[in-house]
Amino acid sequence: MNVPDHLGYTAEHEWLEIDGDLARVGITAYATDALGDIVFVELPEAGAMLAAGAPCGEVESTKSVSDLYAPADGEVLERNEAVLADPGLLNADPFGSGWLFRMRVVGSPDLLDAAGYAALTTGPATDG
Repeated sequence: MNVPDHLGYTAEHEWLEIDGDLARVGITAYATDALGDIVFVELPEAGAMLAAGAPCGEVESTKSVSDLYAPADGEVLERNEAVLADPGLLNADPFGSGWLFRMRVVGSPDLLDAAGYAALTTGPATDG
């Protein structure tokens, strides 16, 4: 599974690429694989104030509808209009052209590093 080292992750499968107080936000390859073919995305509007952990949009696939959760406190600066027009970008390139929105982050978000996220998505080891 692709888990880029330079990103922070939430337990709800969002990623953040943080640069100072600005962040680009998306959902992980693990999430897109679990969802299947994504057919619709609802994103927060520019100017919306988000609270970490609160629902802020939806991702709809041929299998199900899943809430999108705010990965941090802050203000939405820009939505990815390309993903709104072509939700399949999430499946094709979740860490690149399939980003969802940019935000100004307030405070320090509680994020997992790549190793922590990989451990979360592979589950605990068992003794057989």
